[in-house]
Amino acid sequence: MTAEKEITIAPGVHVARNTATLAPMKPPPPYDPRGVANLLLDLAVAEDKPISNLALQKLLYFAHGHFLIATGTPLVSGYFECWTRGPVHSLVYRAFKDAGAQPITARAMSRDLVTGHVKVVAPIDSQDVTNHLRSVLFMYGRLTAGRLIEISHARNAPWAFIKAKADRGVALGLRIPNDVIRDRFKHHKVAIADVPRYGELLEDTPFA
Repeated sequence: MTAEKEITIAPGVHVARNTATLAPMKPPPPYDPRGVANLLLDLAVAEDKPISNLALQKLLYFAHGHFLIATGTPLVSGYFECWTRGPVHSLVYRAFKDAGAQPITARAMSRDLVTGHVKVVAPIDSQDVTNHLRSVLFMYGRLTAGRLIEISHARNAPWAFIKAKADRGVALGLRIPNDVIRDRFKHHKVAIADVPRYGELLEDTPFA
């Protein structure tokens, strides 16, 4: 509700001043990937969809790619890398590494570099992001980790493109740039076989 207070700026001259407190502006994307991951996990729990770290990496990547295509802006900060089982955000992977191959029950934490205090990374407070992640869970949330890996490995898609360049020695490292994700995300449309091509795997590892 708007509150107004009358103030005097000169004898006989009065004006109304808005005294309502403005809500702080929410930061725009890209967001802390751990905050997005925590929100994704909270939504998955509400929908009774257990998620392992391996599956989380793929869901976060798909969420990032769809968001980038739709808005022209990255969803999360940092970068994804080519690991053996598909794209991985190493910061998020480390945050949930202790879960191993089991469904994640904890949430990503952060440490204050000044005080040393450790706290849960707050889930992203954005209805747009919440709706976006719900749509990602609707599209991909019921797929097994093996299916998610198969989609992430699609021919000419970002992971396969960067890995092929690295194999030829023409890529510096295994980072997947956002422009590659934007331009090649369309190649993730693949035919799904009766049995996942790469089997049902439990955990991911970086390339040696």
